[in-house]
Parts: sequence; C-alpha cells; structure tokens
Amino acid sequence: MLNQLKQTLDWLIERASHFIMVFAGMLVVLMGFITTYGVIRRYVFNSPEFYSFEFSVIFLLLSFVLVVAALERKNRFIRVDIVSNLLPESANNIILNIIAPILGLVFISVLTWKGGVDAMFALRVGQTSSSAWRIPLFPIKIIIPIGYGLLCLVLIARLCRGLASIKDSIKKMRN
Repeated sequence: MLNQLKQTLDWLIERASHFIMVFAGMLVVLMGFITTYGVIRRYVFNSPEFYSFEFSVIFLLLSFVLVVAALERKNRFIRVDIVSNLLPESANNIILNIIAPILGLVFISVLTWKGGVDAMFALRVGQTSSSAWRIPLFPIKIIIPIGYGLLCLVLIARLCRGLASIKDSIKKMRN
C-alpha cells in the first residue's frame, strides 16, 4: 500500500515537473522574443514600448518559481559538491536525502504560506502593478505558492525516499 502510494506520488510529481519545465522553457523563449521586439521598436523605430519589460519580468518570475521543483526533482538544483564529496556515502545520503529536505521544507513552507497570504491580499484589495498598464497582480502572485507548494511535495518525496533507503540499509545490516 505504501509502496503503491509512493509510486503514484512519484509519477504525479514527475508528470507535473515535466509539464512545468516545458512551460517554463516556452516562457523563456517568449521572453526573448518580447525583449527583442521591445529593443527593435525602441532603437530601430525610435518608438519606446514599455510593456515588453513588464512582460519579461512576469515571465522571468513565473519561469523561475515554477521550474525550481522540477530541477530539485532531477537533482539538478544547487548543492555544495565540495563538501558532499569529502563525506562518506552514508553521511552524504543522510545529509542530502534527510537533513536537507527537512530544512528545505521548513524554509519553503514559510515561503508558500506567506506567498499564499500575499496573493489572497492582492485578490481582496484588487492590487495592480504600478506601471501605466495597471495589470492585476493576483494571477501572478498565486503562482508563487503553487510553484513552491510543488517544491514542498518534491522535498517530501525526497525525504520519504531517504527514510526508506535508511530503513533498507538497517534491514541489510541486521541480516
């Protein structure tokens, strides 16, 4: 039962991470086109266009917040290899798969909670950007708790795998 739940959670997180990585990649490409359009319009046609900068900032925020969970899922996020290479395999496994996810969960859960509170505040008061365009900020701000919530799920899955590997190694030592 627990193994089936773990497999289902892994499959769900893998599919969501893959979709989000593709979506974030498309946002980066779109950001490049929009920035190029703004630069061409400003310097070639001498007609400044202010919306391209705002779109680029929004797409950069969205792509970063959404892709962090996918990168963590694929073990491609930042870590200090200099320290982890000096430690024995068992200590490295405990640090990377148990201690780091617990510390990450504490930090990311606070970001998720506060991001959700801020997004709900933006929805309640009808908060808009300070630019001439005055776009509503709730749809942008709600992406933060969604992306970091997915990162919390990835960290929980990593912690479960780390605990399962330690449990398996204890069983092997007993036999």
